[in-house]
Amino acid sequence: MKRVRCPKCDNYITFDETKYETGQSLVFECHECGKQFGIRIGTSKLRDTQKEEKLDENANEKGFGSIVVIENVFHYKQVIPLQLGENVIGRYMKGSGVNTPIETNDPSIDITHCVITVKYDKRGKLQYILRDGPSYTGTFVDNEILGDRERRIIEDGALFTIGATSIILRGVDEEE
Repeated sequence: MKRVRCPKCDNYITFDETKYETGQSLVFECHECGKQFGIRIGTSKLRDTQKEEKLDENANEKGFGSIVVIENVFHYKQVIPLQLGENVIGRYMKGSGVNTPIETNDPSIDITHCVITVKYDKRGKLQYILRDGPSYTGTFVDNEILGDRERRIIEDGALFTIGATSIILRGVDEEE
């Protein structure tokens, strides 16, 4: 059984996906608000985009590092590249303006949950600075919640948690 969320009221609608083929379009009507909306059975547009960009464990070889979203009850593992400057991390929603979206149904992740700023320090080495959005559920580093707008420098391998989702920072290996 699969669940889809109403785009208007966030109510869940459950259906049996085994009765339909990949690529088939379905139309639902929300029982709560009456909103009609359609979906297409198969992979999401975001996941297809990520495959086109060839996101994998080697994503940080030419870039500025990546974050690895660890598989949990809400979604599968994802590797998302970081860019120089502010990387706004949050739940994927079309048109949200988040430049580092996580595809998830985790309701405890805000649409704009936290930010990782990637910049060069005085020695020319990449530095990763994490701060909370502010978010409703907070951002945790080493089991400590970050204060409102508190900034924390994190390094390769750092584990931080947003909502019920754990994320690992993968910095760039700067050995040349």
